[in-house]
Amino acid sequence: MPGLVVSAARLAPPPATPYHGVMLPLVCLFTDFGAEGPYLAQMEAAILTRAPQARVLNLLSDAPAADPLHGAYLLAALMEALPADAVVVAVVDPGVGGERLPLVVEAGGRRCVGPDNGLLSQWLRRHPDAGVWRIDWRPARLSASFHGRDLFAPVAARLLLGDRRGLSPLAPAGLVGADWSADLQEVIYLDHFGNAFTGIRAEALAGEALLEVAGHRLPRARTFSEVPPGTAFWYANSCGLVEIAVNAGRAADRLGLVPGTPVAIHPPGEG
Repeated sequence: MPGLVVSAARLAPPPATPYHGVMLPLVCLFTDFGAEGPYLAQMEAAILTRAPQARVLNLLSDAPAADPLHGAYLLAALMEALPADAVVVAVVDPGVGGERLPLVVEAGGRRCVGPDNGLLSQWLRRHPDAGVWRIDWRPARLSASFHGRDLFAPVAARLLLGDRRGLSPLAPAGLVGADWSADLQEVIYLDHFGNAFTGIRAEALAGEALLEVAGHRLPRARTFSEVPPGTAFWYANSCGLVEIAVNAGRAADRLGLVPGTPVAIHPPGEG
């Protein structure tokens, strides 16, 4: 329309709306549900029904299925980059509906809700001053097989709103996975590109060490372009873990890697 003036401020996206005057922290979902099907959306709905101004992010939906051991090392690595006030709903829970306890963990400024099956153990290990609580609260509707939607997601929403009722403190030393090592010398995850994450922290490994996996000894490179196409190597990935890759190829296929494939470490100079 002639004479219409639109300011730059009008074109800018509106700021996020506060909830009762306070911006709600980010809620991140870490699951083995896969991207297809109804499960992620149902968990998001369970959070947003209770905390409509929550910001929900799918951190990872293809964690190794029914595998809390490998998931624990992956979860701990991914949590390092999250905002300090984030709440993580972690659900890799093959024992759902059984005797395992539901937990809230506070460590490193972040809160994590999930089962006591070892999945939260490595995040706890990295933060000796962590607090742990058993979830005693139960919703009116609690299915036997979907505690992610019916228990963990609602508890995350309650934490966002400052509601800590129904939590009882626990000693971290008694939890599943408390005796697991800080590094796991196995493949824990295969990404879309066929690269293999291991459970080894890159900071714990000498820079020139050799890795042996599936009968292959692999040198370290800083990044893909440092080795010729088709060459297998290891490097420190963006999550701080040792990762096995092939330049312009798929390490999983080339080397025959799956979650659980053992990884041996050889010191620099060893033949």
